[in-house]
Amino acid sequence: MTISNKIFSTLFFLFFLSTSFLFAQEKTKEKEINQVAEVSCGQCNFQLKTQKGCDLAVRIDGKAYFVDGTKIDDHGDAHADDGFCNAIKKAQVKGTIVKGRFKATSFKLLKE
Repeated sequence: MTISNKIFSTLFFLFFLSTSFLFAQEKTKEKEINQVAEVSCGQCNFQLKTQKGCDLAVRIDGKAYFVDGTKIDDHGDAHADDGFCNAIKKAQVKGTIVKGRFKATSFKLLKE
């Protein structure tokens, strides 16, 4: 292998390594969310199909996410007339979206 080939190979490797590092950093950036959002049953009202049953979900910027950090039954009977399976409510939510799920650090239902 000639010196120019070694230099080229080394430069290519360094370029590949640095680009991979930048993409890895970009994927791990998490935006803190602190806003009023629609909340309801993900399956009954937001048409989320990735898990079975009735689970709490939040809709942020038009996209629905299942919620981790609080459960649907922590906020009353989900199947009551005014429960999450029959109504879309508003909540003040704080947290981050990680791997397609909303990781709640704060979740407060707002009065209707």
